Amino acid sequence: MIVDVNVGGVLLPGLLVLAVVGLLATIVVLRLLTIAGGHRVFVHRPLVEIATFSLIYGLLAQTCPFTG
Repeated sequence: MIVDVNVGGVLLPGLLVLAVVGLLATIVVLRLLTIAGGHRVFVHRPLVEIATFSLIYGLLAQTCPFTG
């Protein structure tokens, strides 16, 4: 089970922290994809964005060091 993260006395759910990290990683990956010109391959960009976030979030949740 993923435990809470203590940030300045405020307990944040571990999955919320992973979601924020996943969102930041998704932004970086999508920017790199745009710079490389790979966004032209996909027809529906919002679908690619949500799929990228889902993949990154799932990988972070599997390899999470916050196990109890």
